[in-house]
Amino acid sequence: MTPGTASVGFIGLGVMGGSMASHILEAGYRLLVNTRSPEKASALIAKGAIWKNDAASLAAEADIIVTMVGYPREVEALYFGHRGIIDNAKPGALLVDMSTSSPELAVRIHAAAGERGLKALDAPVSGGDSGARNATLTIMVGGDEAAFEAAKPILGTMGKTIILQGGPGSGQHTKMANQIAVAGSLFGTVEAIAYAERAGLDPARVLLSISQGSAGSWQMSSNGKKILARDFGPGFFVKHFLKDLGIALEAARSMKLDLPVLALAEGLYRRLTEKGLGDEGTQVLYKLYTGELG
Repeated sequence: MTPGTASVGFIGLGVMGGSMASHILEAGYRLLVNTRSPEKASALIAKGAIWKNDAASLAAEADIIVTMVGYPREVEALYFGHRGIIDNAKPGALLVDMSTSSPELAVRIHAAAGERGLKALDAPVSGGDSGARNATLTIMVGGDEAAFEAAKPILGTMGKTIILQGGPGSGQHTKMANQIAVAGSLFGTVEAIAYAERAGLDPARVLLSISQGSAGSWQMSSNGKKILARDFGPGFFVKHFLKDLGIALEAARSMKLDLPVLALAEGLYRRLTEKGLGDEGTQVLYKLYTGELG
């Protein structure tokens, strides 16, 4: 899978996918693209990417197919739907789903791909829009060692920490662990700010102190600053975080594992979505603590 010899198909050019695909193109790969909103592909096409009208036509031509979409239902439709990837990929193609999706669906994709002589990996990412722009994503991979080694040159154009976690579905399970940890860290940041403000402190000065010690975290240094600036724009959408927390909660229940913080987070992010804040950034959770949402 080297530049100049491999064609890479990329489906899903949203907040993160567009940047991720651009790094593949800049590395010298022939890039085929498709996305639900064609206008999102215009910048890449201007730089040399090739537009494909649907997943089937892209899959028929690509040596490696990368998908980066929002929801498990979209992943399932892309891989198993009418003119889907699995039925139309050329022999020996490598399929890499970088969406955050269901571990169970990742296992099904791997099995179906294998029946057709294809290789498949689940490779969700962490790092948000900034990680996608800067090619510093953490990539959590599930699948076979040989497929992982084949995909590493492509994955290396998009991320810095790239680890094979185990067999099919392991990447998605690792991403669920990541999101559980993110939820806890973000809740701690939001509640620390709310407490500091109610105590009459300057929350900026408080964060300057506590972020340098054992309480420090990426959520505190990044989303904490956004909260203080009243910036609730999406680095990561509330609606997508709710989706992730729902997947994690369902998986935990299937394993008979009680995770009360995860359950609380899923419930509060559901409230935010119901209040019409699904397209805001996850840090908008702070508004639940200020009474702004009623």
